[in-house]
Amino acid sequence: MKHESRRMKRMARSHKRKKTTGMNLTSLMDVFTILVFFLLTNTSSNEALEPPKVITLPDSVVETKPRETVTLMVTDEEILVESNSVIATSEVLESEGIIIEAIKQAMIAEMGKAIGVAQATAQASAETEEGAVEGDIEPELPEVNILADRGIPFSLLKKVMSSCTEAGYTKVSLAVIQKASQG
Repeated sequence: MKHESRRMKRMARSHKRKKTTGMNLTSLMDVFTILVFFLLTNTSSNEALEPPKVITLPDSVVETKPRETVTLMVTDEEILVESNSVIATSEVLESEGIIIEAIKQAMIAEMGKAIGVAQATAQASAETEEGAVEGDIEPELPEVNILADRGIPFSLLKKVMSSCTEAGYTKVSLAVIQKASQG
């Protein structure tokens, strides 16, 4: 009889423990912490431009990252300024002149963004330099970044770049895929 009563007491104790136990949230909190950390690190501003799938950029070993600028894309079918279609690529190739008026007008329309980005860049660089005076800040020139497929003929790129410089963009950059430096 004594043996049965001990067993009954043990069963009663374990039955009480099961009722009082709650949900263990430690592992769940670990997962959420990792998820929050992942989202915070990956949603920061992208330093590299993501080219569309229709464009295959050439390779380069340049170390510097591209700045935020007005973006002009040259695909096989069309030329886009800030993702807005401007003119068909075939029309540009067939044109006689070196300046394409449609591209020039689209780039002039984006000049406000280019100047704003250039001024912000000049202000940031002036703040990092010690002893910079307000009058010493030299305004940066408007800049355009051209994303063109590696198979695009140079004659087309020459017309696009000439149209950009005619619109007032004095810094023209060609986007490339950064490879590890050789050496």
